[in-house]
Amino acid sequence: MPGFLQYLFPTRASLMLDVVFLAMFLVVPTLAVSIQLAKRKQYTLHKITQTVLGAVLLVAVLAFEIDMRFYTQWRALAEPSPYYANGLVSQSLMLHLCFAVPTLVLWILVTARALMNYPNPPRPAAESKFHLFWGKVAGLGMVGTAVTGWLFYYLAFVA
Repeated sequence: MPGFLQYLFPTRASLMLDVVFLAMFLVVPTLAVSIQLAKRKQYTLHKITQTVLGAVLLVAVLAFEIDMRFYTQWRALAEPSPYYANGLVSQSLMLHLCFAVPTLVLWILVTARALMNYPNPPRPAAESKFHLFWGKVAGLGMVGTAVTGWLFYYLAFVA
């Protein structure tokens, strides 16, 4: 199914590619807001925001992977790109996956440990040191995932 962004600028992307492309413009600022909530000691709001964000991302990633593997022939959509034949599209996808896969694993780990090890209502605990360090790494990974995803989208479906 063709994407809706083709009505705004030239793109060959599918509907799901467009949805994920745009969703990351919401994920990154939401993540930043959630981090600010924790810094302001609004731990319950941070927990709610992160839990909802994690659940939405998990559903989106699953839907995206199902779409890419069974319905959308992304390579056929990317083939007209001037960067496809020289391998830059594939390289940008590999770079994206170098961020996306570890970030997904880390996000699940940090979230699961937080849900298991923080008291309810949430407040600083023995888990805090681990959570602070690996949460920052996961946040940076999410930013890297978004930026490399946007780069892949451009090289494969816009150029």
